[in-house]
Formats: sequence, C-alpha cells, structure tokens
Amino acid sequence: MAETVSSMEGLAAFKPAAAEGPKYVQKLDKQGRAYATGKRKNAVARVWIKPGSGKIVVNTKPVEQFFARPVLRMMIQQPLVATNRNGQYDVVCTVSGGGLSGQAGAVRHGLSKALTNFEPDLRSPLKKGGFLTRDSRVVERKKYGRAKARRSFQFSKR
Repeated sequence: MAETVSSMEGLAAFKPAAAEGPKYVQKLDKQGRAYATGKRKNAVARVWIKPGSGKIVVNTKPVEQFFARPVLRMMIQQPLVATNRNGQYDVVCTVSGGGLSGQAGAVRHGLSKALTNFEPDLRSPLKKGGFLTRDSRVVERKKYGRAKARRSFQFSKR
C-alpha cells in the first residue's frame, strides 16, 4: 500500500511532476473559418475570420460605413495590429444591441477570441494586451426612491 516517509529527504522523492498548461487547438468550421462571440455592455458580436485581404464587414456593410468614427475603427483593428496580422484576415461579423461604442468593443472582443481559435499561438500576446478579457462593466439598474441609479430627487424645503 502506501509507504511511510521518515525524513524530509524521502519526501522529495514523492514530488509530483510539474503539470503543463492546457494545450489550445485550432477550431475551424467546414468553410475554414474561425468563429467567436464577443460581448461588451449590452452589445453582442458574432465574428467569423478566414485568411484573406483584410476586408472587415460589419452587418453586411464595410467597416468604414458602419463605424464612421476613426476611434472605433482603430479599436477594432487593435487585436490584428498587436499580433502583426493586419491585412491577413477577412473579418465578417454581425453585431446587435447597445450603442456604437459597445458594439465596437464587442467586435474587438470577438475578433480576439476568433484569432485564438484560428491561431492558438497568438493567445499570449492577445492576453497580454487585455483583448481576451470580457469587460464586465454594465449600466447600473435604477433603484426605487431615486431619480436614476444613485441620483436622488431634488430637495426643496418649500
């Protein structure tokens, strides 16, 4: 059965082998695309990527037309720039819910997850950049007896 160890030196022999981290594998569909879902605030984005010329299509519109503000377009490009894959993948995504800023954040989150599904080696630079973490901040609910979530009604003595 189990042997008893009488000294600390004998205990070192029973040290378990160092466990390796989980191995990530490539996940592709039948068309050779990687899929992921991204979320931010109330927005949800479904993102598909495949090797291509770098076209980004959001809800059947080019990204320049859907996200008119340059800051939002730059935000979507961040995972591709961080991994030096700018212009190598075609991105098709459908996004719903929330406003434009939340939708851009959802597309960025989904694109980062899809990149890790396509190339598992990119996980560490994306993780280091904070692109794989879902930003959990959402609007606080309105409370009863309050004008908004925390603001109270205007006070008047008369």
